[in-house]
Amino acid sequence: MTRRVYRMTTKVDSRLNSYSPAVLSLFRVVFGLMFTLFGTSKLFDWPIAFGIPTGSWPVWYAGVIELVTGLLITVGLFTRVAAFIASGHMAVAYFWQHQPHALWPIVPPEMGGNGGLDAILFCFAFFLLVFLGPGAYALDTMRTRQRTLSRTRS
Repeated sequence: MTRRVYRMTTKVDSRLNSYSPAVLSLFRVVFGLMFTLFGTSKLFDWPIAFGIPTGSWPVWYAGVIELVTGLLITVGLFTRVAAFIASGHMAVAYFWQHQPHALWPIVPPEMGGNGGLDAILFCFAFFLLVFLGPGAYALDTMRTRQRTLSRTRS
């Protein structure tokens, strides 16, 4: 019985592993788009009007970082660098804006928490991309393939 379960899980693992690069790309695109929307909300009041005055410290500048790194992560260009900056940005946002309110991030301040769950999730999602890379469907991957092809031809 144990041997049969082992073989079955091995087949499932190998099957799922073949999809990992594509799923990683999907993960990157979804998190990049969501991050970009936070930036556009702060800078352009779209899709939700945050009402942040231009140049106000630190929120407007946070929006610039979110817009630029979010777009880079979404398309998979300079993914590791952009994800590193975005991850650090979210760590700073958590400790500056959320952690002083309360210890627990899972509920908003009105309920006794600090409302920092989004910052934590973005921080660690982007930290993961720093180490795993952009996935199969990214401009970085295309650039790497083109460089490899040009080296083999010359």
